[in-house]
Amino acid sequence: MKNTIIPIQDMIHEIRGQKVMLDRDLAELYGVETKQLNQAAKRNIGRFPSDFMFQLTDEEWKYLRSQFVTFSKDTRKYKPFVFTEHGILMLSSILNSNKAIEVNIQIMRIFVNMRHFAISHGETNEQIYELRKLLMLYIEKNDKRVNDIIIALNNLLEQPKETKKIGFYP
Repeated sequence: MKNTIIPIQDMIHEIRGQKVMLDRDLAELYGVETKQLNQAAKRNIGRFPSDFMFQLTDEEWKYLRSQFVTFSKDTRKYKPFVFTEHGILMLSSILNSNKAIEVNIQIMRIFVNMRHFAISHGETNEQIYELRKLLMLYIEKNDKRVNDIIIALNNLLEQPKETKKIGFYP
């Protein structure tokens, strides 16, 4: 497992504003059947509040299936369960195997890296905003023509010109 590269990041999806992993993907990583993983979680349901694990709605499952070809081939009877970062941590306590521990360590490292990436890009967005402000000041002071174009575009955005309707209307 240590030398194997697993595309775990590709298995993380955002649902209900949370980063989650599907039961099927986790089961594959842990080397167990999806049914076995879900049964273990259900037997320990007190460890999995709704912010650790939840079942997808019909709409959420339909959306995921439309986004990813691999899901369109999924013919299970029941909608999948998904596990948040905390739910995945909790899984390691009920799936007590060396493989589960190794996989969980990899998953947690990826969640941490994703969090660091998001935080570092927050600062970058602020820097881009500041650069944009400086550029706009430069353009305003040094190039009247560009400034006139920006003003015209802003006016169009604020008050779009009404278009004539084409066709037959009652």
